[in-house]
Amino acid sequence: MKKTCFCLGWLCWSALQGQTLQVSSPDQTLHFQLSISKTPDETGVPVYSLQWKNRPVILDSRLGIVTAEKPAWTSGFALANYRTQTVDETWKPVYGEKSLVRNHYTECVADLLQNEDENRRMQLIIRVYNEGAAFSYFFPENLATSIITIQNEINEFTFPDNTLAWTTPFAQERYQLRPLCDWSAEQSLPLSRWSPQTGEYECERPLTLELANGVYAALGEAHLLDYSRMKFALSPDKKNTVVSRLFDSVTESSPVQTPWRVIMVADQPGDLLQNNDLFLNLNPPCALADTRWIKPGKVMREITLSTSGAKACIDFCSRHRIEYIEFDAGWYGYEYSKDSDASRVDVDPRRNPKKDLDLAAVLDYARQKGIGVILYVNHRALEKQMDELFPLYESWGIRGLKFGFVHVGSHKWTSWVHEAVKKAAAHHLLVDIHDEYRPTGISRTWPNLLTQEGVYGNECMPDADHNTVLPFTRFLAGAADYTICYYHQSAIKNVPGIKTTSAHQLALSVIYYSPLQFVFWYDRPEDYQGEPEIEFFEHLPTVWDTTIVLSGEISRQVALARKSGTSWFLGAITNNQARKIEIPLDFLDEHKTYQAVIYTDGGEAIKTRTQVKIERRQVTAVTRLKTNLKPSGGLAVEILQQ
Repeated sequence: MKKTCFCLGWLCWSALQGQTLQVSSPDQTLHFQLSISKTPDETGVPVYSLQWKNRPVILDSRLGIVTAEKPAWTSGFALANYRTQTVDETWKPVYGEKSLVRNHYTECVADLLQNEDENRRMQLIIRVYNEGAAFSYFFPENLATSIITIQNEINEFTFPDNTLAWTTPFAQERYQLRPLCDWSAEQSLPLSRWSPQTGEYECERPLTLELANGVYAALGEAHLLDYSRMKFALSPDKKNTVVSRLFDSVTESSPVQTPWRVIMVADQPGDLLQNNDLFLNLNPPCALADTRWIKPGKVMREITLSTSGAKACIDFCSRHRIEYIEFDAGWYGYEYSKDSDASRVDVDPRRNPKKDLDLAAVLDYARQKGIGVILYVNHRALEKQMDELFPLYESWGIRGLKFGFVHVGSHKWTSWVHEAVKKAAAHHLLVDIHDEYRPTGISRTWPNLLTQEGVYGNECMPDADHNTVLPFTRFLAGAADYTICYYHQSAIKNVPGIKTTSAHQLALSVIYYSPLQFVFWYDRPEDYQGEPEIEFFEHLPTVWDTTIVLSGEISRQVALARKSGTSWFLGAITNNQARKIEIPLDFLDEHKTYQAVIYTDGGEAIKTRTQVKIERRQVTAVTRLKTNLKPSGGLAVEILQQ
């Protein structure tokens, strides 16, 4: 369903000088104001502000583009004309956290003319949703900008006094809550946290902020496909101001549009997560005519790189309803060496000295058992052999790839990795991008990109405090391959084992969305000793029809309910502190009775290593689940319709 209404405003170039153009959300609660202002040094400066429910979110902040070609697109502008439209549509994703997504916004395309010169035209595209706003720069096709080199964007985000930000310098790092002042004064951070390009402390996107007036906001980036990555830094000369920083310059021919710069707003942090499909909405529709081959599911990593170990892993997955196994680094040699050939099996002896992996036999066995096989391939092999590898893997019957250690940030490598995703789709290969890559909603267009890492996950065994920050920061951007663990200690030297309870890990598989959900990350089939709570993983879907954020406090606790078919799955976790929680089940059908299977910590009487207590009881929409969560603990619930 799609409804579109248009309103045109064609004005002479001088008509709106000094005036303000306002674009409002469909519910009239969020207002984006654009004006052409004068500074002490410049005239014709594009400035915007954002107000939500009569509360300021963004104070007057500059916009503009710095190019290698002169003059820069930063001043001397007049608002020549504008046109607006309201769009209200729904679309059905191939998979997701919801089976139906609403895309409802007011859009304004503002023509900015520089120095009264028709050849100096730049457009600012503004979209205002009920949940946030986004803007993008667009250079129409023009001989004057037939080649344009964008060096930076002048995107300011000036916040009211006493705003705090949840910052992290890299995609795979911890978060800190910090004021918007002098981030460089944090002496405990190593020099590697500072950008080699600018010498500044830069933080990742999304950047979640807590405003003193009670508003929660998040700054992000959507539709980063063929451009340089953006991060955030503090303005060196303007108070309470976050600015964007591009990794490097972008050289393109007009027409060219920048990625969307996103500002989410909410009364509660959980509402940010509830509305994270905003990033998908800012991307084009699915580009694939046939998506029936795209099958989300759970994955278990095969650790031994041996034929016998792989078959044991396949048997375990078959018994416990895990759809895929994944051969990680080392199956074709030392993954960091340019001499390694990913077109043939040659096990790295550091991983398996016996080198006894018959991949053809394993693939045949996996087909018999109905288990898909995913292969890890490092960026070195992909860069050298991609056009050879993808059709080869398709002929082998490989179902997907995990890209390892791809370059991120630059225009060149951002374009390269997304071209690799497109080429993988042409050969019916699912993709999981690991390491520093963070999503910007591209999976809507290329749904074979099911998930990506870009998260400080269980590979490094973070504590529960960190885990209760992620839903309101990293997971706003999209799926994250956090790698759920259960039994095993870390395989990384000097990294201790799991710091949370077993029920906490069960709950993470619901709370942390990933269409390819790795479970038992450091475990082998023989680690399983009949623990009954593993049935929760067995029944767990990885994509959903409905998602409801029930409660959330950043770095304290979060609870989510997700529905697949007629069944609900609920996950709740606390931070390092114990906590009493009470969860109403009013999202259930009020006319039906359900059976809840409840998994909690505290099953000391059960003689298992994990000590997970399992309770079965009838529940209805008026039931309130009450429990005491242990420090670093969790609650996982499967709710079945009777």
